[in-house]
Amino acid sequence: MRIKKLPAKRSIRLFLVINAVVFLSSGCAKGQLGNNNGQEYRNGMVVCAYSDAAKAGLAILKKGGNAVDAAIAVQFALAVTHPTAGNIGGGGFMVYRSAKGETNTLDYREKAPGAASANMYLDSAGNVIADKSLHTNQASAVPGSVDGMVEAHRKYGKLKWADLVQPAIDLAENGFTLTEKLASNLNTMQGNFRKLNPGKNYYLKEGGWKAGDKMMQEDLGATLELIRDKGREGFYAGKVADELVAEMKSGNGLITKTDLKNYHSVWRKAITGNYKGYKIITMPPPSSGGIALLQLLRSVEPFPLKRWGFNQDSTVQVMVEAERRVYADRSKYLGDPDFFKVPVDSLLQSKYTDARMKSFNWNQATPSTAIQPGTFVGYESDQTTHLVVVDKEGNAVSITTTLNGSFGSGIVVKGAGFLLNNEMDDFSSKPGVPNMFGLIGGKANSIQPGKRMLSSMTPTILEKDGKLFMVVGTPGGSTIITSVFQTILNVVEFDQSMQRAVTSKRFHHQWLPDDVKAEKDALDSATIQKLERKGYKIMVDGPIGRVDAILKTKWGYYEGGADPRGDDTKLGW
Repeated sequence: MRIKKLPAKRSIRLFLVINAVVFLSSGCAKGQLGNNNGQEYRNGMVVCAYSDAAKAGLAILKKGGNAVDAAIAVQFALAVTHPTAGNIGGGGFMVYRSAKGETNTLDYREKAPGAASANMYLDSAGNVIADKSLHTNQASAVPGSVDGMVEAHRKYGKLKWADLVQPAIDLAENGFTLTEKLASNLNTMQGNFRKLNPGKNYYLKEGGWKAGDKMMQEDLGATLELIRDKGREGFYAGKVADELVAEMKSGNGLITKTDLKNYHSVWRKAITGNYKGYKIITMPPPSSGGIALLQLLRSVEPFPLKRWGFNQDSTVQVMVEAERRVYADRSKYLGDPDFFKVPVDSLLQSKYTDARMKSFNWNQATPSTAIQPGTFVGYESDQTTHLVVVDKEGNAVSITTTLNGSFGSGIVVKGAGFLLNNEMDDFSSKPGVPNMFGLIGGKANSIQPGKRMLSSMTPTILEKDGKLFMVVGTPGGSTIITSVFQTILNVVEFDQSMQRAVTSKRFHHQWLPDDVKAEKDALDSATIQKLERKGYKIMVDGPIGRVDAILKTKWGYYEGGADPRGDDTKLGW
């Protein structure tokens, strides 16, 4: 048995990590169900990456706020308590489903600055300059998180805006207690923080951080107060805008006041599909997640996964071969729809996915070098945070937001106290050259001024018989799509509870590189031997994804799944 250990720097710690899920049911008496080990609740639930943020969201629900209100409160609280991924300096996506089944999505993905160019990360010989798109001021795109939250509140919010931002201000100014995992993550970054941020900042601590320490963030608190009092203008204009632009100029960054003024999030029509009677509601481009998820589900639907069983060799083989083909399509056909015509209908045709799956051989792994993006008739030649909310009326929200790398670029805006993203790395710096997650891109995801970079974020809501069934999402860079895919199958095909579906060990394949990453003990030795005899390269990896989700049970209660791979917490009432 040949199992290769991946280097630690490619582990999940590279990925942005936040997941949050909030549910509120209607018309039930308060209190947790009696015999469920805290996993089902009558009135509501919050699951997210940090307990203080979960408390903030639950408090908003108890105060009478709706799903969007709670999501906004959690998002801002995570910007304080989970700096590895929580942010006001990044961007994301929101999927919305009303109690009546109406759907909508909000794209508040970051945008390339006006001065960005296709070859900005290449040297004079045309080679990609190492690290320039990761840990420099030129790695940052125009942030969208604050505008997204303002827009979501404008359209769907119920409580006052100030009430939703205040919990985050309190956490920043009064401090919050570090967990062992967050202390360890901060200690790992001490060298980078010192190198990238000359002088004192509150992420640094002499002697290192430890569990139980309290972190205070006065500058961030002041920025949040401006956002509380002035809304969008508190971030995209005035003092904060001045400080952000000054930070850009100090390191040859590209974001200008004009870029900030011109940034606006966009409402887009949700991508929907069906899998064995379940309706999938998910995010359209510039997220690749929604299309890829639906392609994966349609690719495996004809096969008897339930009969084969969870993580058995035939199940794994079919899923890997589907992933191989879907990620190849992603490299060519997915990008910002405002700049590139994405062939959504063609990619999602069952006839197309069926034809793609006919080319694999049960007796031998398909080499990724033999797989290219598919073709269509008439086609002319593209660490993350998650939160989901359902309120007592039955309206549902699924949000994924990100800084990209862990702690983004690692650069803190002086005086404003927030981390900048390194989302420019999600563009294709050069066709055929992988980004930090090993993903290959081409013309569809090339850098252009004002363009949104392609993402793997996959905020998703499922219906069954016209009623809410599941809300799910995860961080994890390129593994986001496959983690959501597996979690859905764990429940629908393998009859796992929500918590077990989230906890279950995962595997991942993304076309290139041509190997199957698997968590330790995800596959038993017999399964590995069968797959390796067919030519599959199995590589042991660290944790894959950090899924948080909630399932509506057949009795009408809500059961949460908080991923034990992180500090994820579920609270209910």
